[in-house]
Amino acid sequence: MAILIGLGVIGVTAAIAYIALALPDVGPAPDLKIKSTPQLIARGRYLANHVMLCMDCHAERDFSLYAGPPRPGTLGAGGEVFDRSMGLPGRFVSRNLTPARLADWSDGELFRAITSGVTRDGSALFPIMPYKQYAQIDPRDIHAVIAYLRSLPPVDNALEPSSADFPVSLLINTMPVKPSFRSRPDPADRIAYGEYLVTAAACAECHTRALRGKPVGEYLAGGFEFRMPDGAIIRSANLTPHATGLGAWTKAQFIARFQAFKNTPPSPRAAHQAQTTMPWYMYAHMHESDLGAIFDYLQTLPAVDNRVTVFSPPGP
Repeated sequence: MAILIGLGVIGVTAAIAYIALALPDVGPAPDLKIKSTPQLIARGRYLANHVMLCMDCHAERDFSLYAGPPRPGTLGAGGEVFDRSMGLPGRFVSRNLTPARLADWSDGELFRAITSGVTRDGSALFPIMPYKQYAQIDPRDIHAVIAYLRSLPPVDNALEPSSADFPVSLLINTMPVKPSFRSRPDPADRIAYGEYLVTAAACAECHTRALRGKPVGEYLAGGFEFRMPDGAIIRSANLTPHATGLGAWTKAQFIARFQAFKNTPPSPRAAHQAQTTMPWYMYAHMHESDLGAIFDYLQTLPAVDNRVTVFSPPGP
């Protein structure tokens, strides 16, 4: 028995050492030098602000306003906190993505961080940044985002480091992935292009119910819970073509829902008023044709009967 226990201890120790010392293992940062052009920066600006929403998380959101729009002057500067009050295993602070902090990063190091979840020094990123989705899109779109980040005004915003609770502080090394890129579909192929945009926007990260980071609900059927610091609970909507989701919606209604926020300034939120984490004010500027392609793709999904209570106010 003692021998078996000893062997077990050795095995566990070896596994811990492997995870701590040999992982993450996604390969070196690619030797990459992106040739920036006005067109590439414009594409990156569109993606980072209105599709992939890098600028939504890498800013400070003001949840005193409906939908928590980014505070003016904080785009790219980081500082948004995702912590235990939200049910997360640690305290994760979005990084400063402006040239003030990224000047020493190579384009290849940025590319690896965005698509594989490994930083310049080889440490793993917690996948609150959806790098597993970014690993599935066209490298040209990642290049565009990097070109745009290089064009941002520098903001000298020193931030506290992120920290994960044990054992996630160890297991985080197993999370980064090697990319499985694909080419951006022709926009004329509405279903394929819509599916590509859903991946790039990481819709499934919020609209698929998950437990400890693993999907436990039907794809895009909603129900993922966001616990707000004030005790309110926000749940993502069902995006499948069921009556409890988008089954009764037309494409025009879907597009209008987003564009309703396009020219409307953010409004103050009253106490106990329904809130949302959905970044409407940034998605509102997505191209109408792109929103239409997303709707076309969503209509091809299996219809899932999942009626969601999207907002539960904090208790007394």
